[in-house]
Amino acid sequence: MENNHQGNNNQHYSLNLNVRGMGKSATMAVNELSARLIAEGRTVYKLGLGQSPFPVPDCVVEALRHNAHQKDYLEVQGLRALREAVAAFHQKSDGVPVSPELVQVGPGSKELMFLLQVAFYGDLIVPTPCWVSYAPQAHIVGHQINFVPTSFAGRWRISPEQLDELCAEDPTRPRLVVLNYPGNPDGLTYNQDELMRLAEIGREYELIYLSDEIYGKINHSGNHVSIARYYPEGTIISSGLSKWCGAGGWRLGTFAFPPCLKWLLLAMTNLASETFTSTSAPIQYAAVRAFQMGQEIELYLAHVRRILSAMGRWSAAKLRDAGARVHDPEGAFYLFPDFSPLSPALAARGIRTGKQLTAAILQDTGVALLPGVEFSRSESELTARLAYVDFDGAKALVAGQGIPLTQPLTEDFLAANCFKTFEAVNKLAEWIKSIS
Repeated sequence: MENNHQGNNNQHYSLNLNVRGMGKSATMAVNELSARLIAEGRTVYKLGLGQSPFPVPDCVVEALRHNAHQKDYLEVQGLRALREAVAAFHQKSDGVPVSPELVQVGPGSKELMFLLQVAFYGDLIVPTPCWVSYAPQAHIVGHQINFVPTSFAGRWRISPEQLDELCAEDPTRPRLVVLNYPGNPDGLTYNQDELMRLAEIGREYELIYLSDEIYGKINHSGNHVSIARYYPEGTIISSGLSKWCGAGGWRLGTFAFPPCLKWLLLAMTNLASETFTSTSAPIQYAAVRAFQMGQEIELYLAHVRRILSAMGRWSAAKLRDAGARVHDPEGAFYLFPDFSPLSPALAARGIRTGKQLTAAILQDTGVALLPGVEFSRSESELTARLAYVDFDGAKALVAGQGIPLTQPLTEDFLAANCFKTFEAVNKLAEWIKSIS
């Protein structure tokens, strides 16, 4: 007993070391900083936090209203009707057969990702730039992280060749590979050929893919393809309500597992029972309606995608014309501009890191961005994430619904209905030109 007690103390000490010195999530920190500056009377354009500006579809809100009385603890794995809806959602959207028995519901996909890392015993492979919480979660758990840097020329996507080279060093090592597409922070995705080649690598090395497809339904073309279509036996699909349904604060995420990874699902379910117990009952009942989709939600998504695509493409063109390097977005609501063509002019102003860059932009223009270092890039890299969603989504949605979907949205539409983002990007472009 004495030895076991000592072992537990050592484990607790190790976990304390893993969390000591950690800061607040970068997205939360920039949002709170923006709020403080606004409270002080500053004009701030909040392009640092990636939150959908659009309202939750009316039919889903109505479902929540009807289920506000639901008060009982639900199954740890999730409401059966919701797991059935999620399974049908992936079958229809992704062409992947998913069993309701292999769906785990949680209070946000972020929590589920953390529990997956606790349950999994191998290494983590993360292409960068990557979402801000993958690496801190792995650090807390104590996992070995293999960051795979990508490039602007490679559209910030991991290549099959990069992954093959990494895995070939130790072919039998257990590995969990995180794929996020459409991507945060870059708004880009994988094409069918890339996914098929990544599937081949996964099969060769028996990799597990965590396919973070939280932005899948806001692929701007409406044609998101899951890697699970080509590698179903090794892919866990992550989804939720926060991005495509505009319900970030509702905190509901889902994982869909293949049959051969049921052992990992069971481990996560056991961990869930000792942590969050079960996800909010009213939210789960309402989420059934969301995942059932239907004409009303599909039409909502078509208008949302058109607005995001127009705003993103206009913003990218504006920044390119000013002198930055940036790709047109293919999904989600992010750009990841590279300011390195301006490095001599920036260095002349004492700006040599991404943090110095975003601090100067905030000070000079009021535009809040997140530096690339927060997405696991080097401190010296002059990149930043821009979330082009600081506008009244309800207003833009109503205005967009008055224009046939066959018609593109004009610059005048963006100026009138997405004004804060429109003005912010103009200010940022003017700032770039002023220093070049």
